[in-house]
Amino acid sequence: MSTSSVFRFAPSPNGPLHPGHAFSALYAFHAAQKAGGRFLLRIEDIDAARCRPHFEQAIFDDLKWLGLSWETPVRRQSEHMGDYEQALARLDGMGLLYPCFASRKQIRTATAKLPASPKDPDGAPLYPGLDKALTPKERATRKASGMPCSLRLDMPRAITLARQKTGGPIFFHEEASGPKGEHGRVILSPQIWGDIVIARKDVPTSYHLSVVVDDALQGITHVTRGQDLFYATPIHVLLQTLLDLPTPLYRHHELVRDPAGRRLAKSSGDISLKTLRERGLSPGDILSRWAEKLSF
Repeated sequence: MSTSSVFRFAPSPNGPLHPGHAFSALYAFHAAQKAGGRFLLRIEDIDAARCRPHFEQAIFDDLKWLGLSWETPVRRQSEHMGDYEQALARLDGMGLLYPCFASRKQIRTATAKLPASPKDPDGAPLYPGLDKALTPKERATRKASGMPCSLRLDMPRAITLARQKTGGPIFFHEEASGPKGEHGRVILSPQIWGDIVIARKDVPTSYHLSVVVDDALQGITHVTRGQDLFYATPIHVLLQTLLDLPTPLYRHHELVRDPAGRRLAKSSGDISLKTLRERGLSPGDILSRWAEKLSF
């Protein structure tokens, strides 16, 4: 590896960073230094309802306090919707997208009626295909009436097309370890997620689409992130294949957990880096916790 190696840390400004985020940022930063490569910071702010400018500034403050530096300008997803719309248009041109008008409540009700509803890796029921069989006329009528819709990826068709393009299974290279010890060449089917949302009702993209497009446009060669995103990687490789984008090397690191073994999360209100800083902890105190895990 050399200066052609590009790593990134891509937080969402929807809350304060906690020690788990600190570890992920430090992991990517140290990996870039070890490789003699570049380190980028990306702000993933497509969720306008939850993302706030003061959280973004807090991210900058926390990372600088940790001793990290990054290239500028920082890419903000909210400023590049056109890139995602172009990718959507390509997928739509392949006949891989269809509108979904069902609400979350309707989806929950439908899956609750199934005797054995299959679950995705996050434990949520797979989308039962409520609107998948709508005729073009029915779809047009609903759109004309103003019904909001998301766009879903026809997963079976997408996998078939991807395999035609590659002549083999969908796989990626894992440099660290997955939740079950997966390492090296990993073959996983995106089918485990069902027909995922590829563009939300309120924004013309999704996490999966945006991260794939961003990584390609920024020339990311190594994706380092927590093991909680390991099973999302087949979706990303699928989209990379369909859109003729390069597939980075992946390195999924261990998660920072509390004494009870629960992984830290913003939604749980876990202690923030700002609070630790205000309590007198230094960057050295934080680094000393993970010195061994950061010595690649």
